[in-house]
Amino acid sequence: MSRPGALVGIAPRCLGYHAGEVHRQTGAVGKGLLAERVRRDIEVIARAGLRLDDFLDETLSSLHRALSFDAACVATVDPATLIITSARKYGGLRGADDHDVAWGQQEYGTPEATSFPLLASAAQRAVGTHLLTEGHLERSPRMTEFIRPLFGYTDELRGVCSDDRDSTWGGVALFRDPGRPFDADETAFLAELTPSLALGIRSGILARIATALVPANRGPAVLITDGRGEIVQATPGARDELDRLVPGPAAGSPAGIISLIAGAARRYATGESATPPRARFRTSSGQWLVIHAAPLDAAGSTHGQVVVTIEEARPPEIVALVVAAYDLTPRERDIVQLVLQGLDTKEIAQAVFLSSYTVQDHLKAIFDKVGVRSRRELVAKIYVDQYVPRIGAELGPSGWFVGSV
Repeated sequence: MSRPGALVGIAPRCLGYHAGEVHRQTGAVGKGLLAERVRRDIEVIARAGLRLDDFLDETLSSLHRALSFDAACVATVDPATLIITSARKYGGLRGADDHDVAWGQQEYGTPEATSFPLLASAAQRAVGTHLLTEGHLERSPRMTEFIRPLFGYTDELRGVCSDDRDSTWGGVALFRDPGRPFDADETAFLAELTPSLALGIRSGILARIATALVPANRGPAVLITDGRGEIVQATPGARDELDRLVPGPAAGSPAGIISLIAGAARRYATGESATPPRARFRTSSGQWLVIHAAPLDAAGSTHGQVVVTIEEARPPEIVALVVAAYDLTPRERDIVQLVLQGLDTKEIAQAVFLSSYTVQDHLKAIFDKVGVRSRRELVAKIYVDQYVPRIGAELGPSGWFVGSV
């Protein structure tokens, strides 16, 4: 399998295979030995602490043994908004960057049932277009107006990569040539793999950050501890944040804080704790930081490495950008955030303690300021204005872009 190309463009950078590399059989997936081997392979790869590109290389190579496909797309998404932050393509879909903006506007402006945001909101992990439409592809605007005329594929199997906390970190789309639609067993198989894919994508982002050379006083704050809780790798940003932490009576020192949360991550991995470790600490300047930790090694390990991320305790960065760009009020800011999370008017009203009519009035004011006519157009414009210029940039631990404020 060839390695990913440069991260350019907007739509998922599709990981494809040349025709000669693709097995033409279907129905290979089920409860057989091959499927079980592929499932185990991907679970192990997801916990190996590989960088993102390496994880995707290994995973798609293994997945292709069980799911015969002619091309595939993989994208990372911002967990706060479910909008794509980076993407990769191979094969027949590589070099199709001229169509990327149109893809994004269709995906977010006129979403159909198989769009990534709607799948994630519905907690539906995988869906095949041919299965969903019962073979009537004319019911899918994306297939009839985009995929089939531009690339020739006649079926798409999509999976949403969400973890056990329902945070979505990416999406995968597999494509096939005419005459080979994905069946129900294959769709169910991909759905089973999506938690492992989510873990591998998030760990891949963190591993890339932890091993990158980041200029001092800049970049993400990520570090890795060994089995004893001692720091073995750290970005310059992490060192800076440790120096700013105010020790508490239990931790005793910044190193003690990290050792404690790393230990909590191992207890979570073994099932001793039901909650992933997350703690808030104050800096010497009074700012609040949030510290997260997750094991990089196999499930149940009590001696493996743990990746620790440190970030500011603040709302998703995208909301601040939209507020600054369109001069929104604090209330309008809150409503935009809930729209990006997929809530309807009634749910927004309950969340902000307003009537549905008042929420509608705020939405009308937001639409006027942004220059759109609907929620779909709002999300599509935010995608084009705030995400498109940053696509391909380095991602931080939260899934948002490094260095963007």
